[in-house]
Amino acid sequence: MDKRYAVGMYGGKFLPYHKGHFYCLETASNMCGKVWQILTAGGVEEEAFLRNASPEDRALLSPEARFRRMEAAGQRLGNVETILLDISRCRTPDGREDWDAETPLILERCGKFDAVFGSEPSYAAYFSRAYPWADYILVDPLRKHYPISGTAIRNEKEAADRWIV
Repeated sequence: MDKRYAVGMYGGKFLPYHKGHFYCLETASNMCGKVWQILTAGGVEEEAFLRNASPEDRALLSPEARFRRMEAAGQRLGNVETILLDISRCRTPDGREDWDAETPLILERCGKFDAVFGSEPSYAAYFSRAYPWADYILVDPLRKHYPISGTAIRNEKEAADRWIV
């Protein structure tokens, strides 16, 4: 099968990395010759959550633990390279996360890519501005294949065993 795109990118905080994320990565892998899977760690939301989390949640959701799960998932697909990107300094003057400051870091590590993959329609405007040459591919935005989110898993401990990759 011919791949539609040479290089794809799939990034996020993956807090935690779950079956819906893997489904999106698998879709990207099927459509691209190569996929960059990027864990953006050190963001404002992540820091706040980990600061208030239980010791077992901190262990499960540490950047290192998430990266190991993501890397193992990528290795199963064969054409995925997983990287950890520290975004702790990508903040606006008032302390909010600054996605525009992340863009050059991603491009420096990955170079240009043809497609960006995700499940969130609200990210389309940012991706269009940050990577105008790349198509934004929405994968299961209604979460019909895997009706879960990282927020739901963090809020419902019993969901973790069923959904985390």
